[in-house]
Amino acid sequence: MRHVIPICEVLCFLGVTAPQEIRAPQEVVAGEEASIPTTGSGKATLYLFGPGVSDKRDVSLGDDIRLPGADLQNAGQYFAVVCSSACRSASFFVSAAKPSSLTFMAHPSRVPVAEGDAISGVAIPFDKYRNLVLSPETVSFRLSAGKSSIFSRSVPAADGIAWFRAASGKSAGTLQVTASLNDLEMLRAVQQVASEPCNLRITGERNAKGILVRTEPVHDCAGNPVPDGTIVTFTATADGEKSTVDAPIKQDIARAQIAASGLAVISAASGVVMGNELRLGVR
Repeated sequence: MRHVIPICEVLCFLGVTAPQEIRAPQEVVAGEEASIPTTGSGKATLYLFGPGVSDKRDVSLGDDIRLPGADLQNAGQYFAVVCSSACRSASFFVSAAKPSSLTFMAHPSRVPVAEGDAISGVAIPFDKYRNLVLSPETVSFRLSAGKSSIFSRSVPAADGIAWFRAASGKSAGTLQVTASLNDLEMLRAVQQVASEPCNLRITGERNAKGILVRTEPVHDCAGNPVPDGTIVTFTATADGEKSTVDAPIKQDIARAQIAASGLAVISAASGVVMGNELRLGVR
């Protein structure tokens, strides 16, 4: 195991022993001025080390050493070493300032309606210096479609992260997902689309080319029109032979022309949903 020697021991090893004392500042906030009280008299040298900071300057013992906010913008552990005829050190922690921005991610961008735990979101607060805010903060999440609220929950952040998971709504369209913290608010949009077709029904009639078969308007179980382009597979059995035709839904209806002259039994399916069976006799 590596042995880490404190900075003050290294400096003292170079020549010095130690009468003066220093005290670490308490509850330091990023970007705010702090001070280090000292005892003793005479001149000394301050060494300040921290995240992204390395500073050296002359100070007077017996006075409070002023640490400007510009030197304390990064949250984390800091070390102050004061050396004159001896060296003394103190460590202190700089915490993030109050939240000034909110990073918010929602997933997925497109989701079927009425799906359990289908939508999730993560919100992460940062202060104006881009420090992760680790203090207890409560983020409010809301899901709404138009003027209707679908989901609302306030979530305490843990280690700077707040998240939720929720079911999608019952109507196709744009779902607005909101994360808010104090006066901060972030919006995301999730597109809700119809789920699998439900109650698929077909009709058909003979024409000069065989049989023209079509679906009734195709909806999901919540009544949302199934998107154009959804494939309906028509299967026809005639004269001991079976044939299939894949037809996309256009304006809520799928149509297919099947070449069959004798007795035909026709069925339709879309995904895992089966439709009714249609029997057409000889023309």
